Parts: sequence; C-alpha cells; structure tokens
Amino acid sequence: MYKTILLGNIGKDCVVNTVNGKSVCNFSVAQTEKYKDAQGTQHEKTRWFDCALWRDSTSIAQYLKKGTKVLLEGQVDVKQFQRQDGTQGVGMTFRVSNLTLLGENKRDKKKLPFITFEACEEPTR
Repeated sequence: MYKTILLGNIGKDCVVNTVNGKSVCNFSVAQTEKYKDAQGTQHEKTRWFDCALWRDSTSIAQYLKKGTKVLLEGQVDVKQFQRQDGTQGVGMTFRVSNLTLLGENKRDKKKLPFITFEACEEPTR
C-alpha cells in the first residue's frame, strides 16, 4: 500500500452521488506549480485531479466549494476505458482517505475551520 499527498484548491463545488447505498463526494482539485526557466522567465503550470471521498456527505459537502484550500491523503486509481471512437484511454481518480480543510476559501474570502474528515469504506464493485 502507498499514500499520496495532494495540496491544492477545489476547482468546483462537490457533487454528491450515491453508489450501492453509500455517499461519495466527487470534486476536482487544482495544484499549481510556479517556476523559472533557465532564462529567468516565470512560468505557471496547473494540474487537475479528479477526487472521490467516500463518506456521509451531509457533514462535508457544505465545505467542499470552489476555491477551498485542502490537503488530501489517499491513493491514485488508474482505470483503462474505451472511447467512443474505439481507442483506449486511461483515467485517474484520487481516492481520498483523509481530507483536511486548511482554513480559507480564495473565491469567497471566507475563513473556514481546520477540520479533518476521514473516508469510509468504498463499496465493492
């Protein structure tokens, strides 16, 4: 087993779904890297991650809004799929085991509590 840590901002409000009777919060997180090249020019590169947090959504959905800064712990799930044109594709989802709100929302300029949420077990497929 491995653990991955992701620090970033939520890209859009979470969407709550129910799968096999269990709640899942789906949301995206943006992680931006700023760096200078050899000529000293400033660059910015943003990576997007699709995330899934399996837990009772009523206690957390109110906080998972666009602009909220979060620290995530979990694992990356990689799945192959077939596109409509018949070619193979690869999709990745960050399966969140722990989510910590880091006390701010850049979009709303709101102060949020520092709270850590743990995931429940994902239903078997």
